[in-house]
Amino acid sequence: MAVAGLVLGILSLVGGIIPGVNAFPMWLFGIVGIILSAVAMKKEKSGIATAGLVLSIIGTILSFIFFLACVACAAGIAGSSLFNL
Repeated sequence: MAVAGLVLGILSLVGGIIPGVNAFPMWLFGIVGIILSAVAMKKEKSGIATAGLVLSIIGTILSFIFFLACVACAAGIAGSSLFNL
């Protein structure tokens, strides 16, 4: 479980900051990574579980922030005078 949490944390961190890939699954991967890493830390304290937890938390936060920034940018473009011809 620790390795799965680490992999999901890496995916959410790396995929969350890429504009085309940043979608719903990236912060969902981070949340699942947090859960898996927390369960793995309860069973056995290991560096992989700790790294997975940290990366999952950072990846979830960053991917959610970048997702909101992309939504705000799209809303700004849609509301600009470019489309009011």
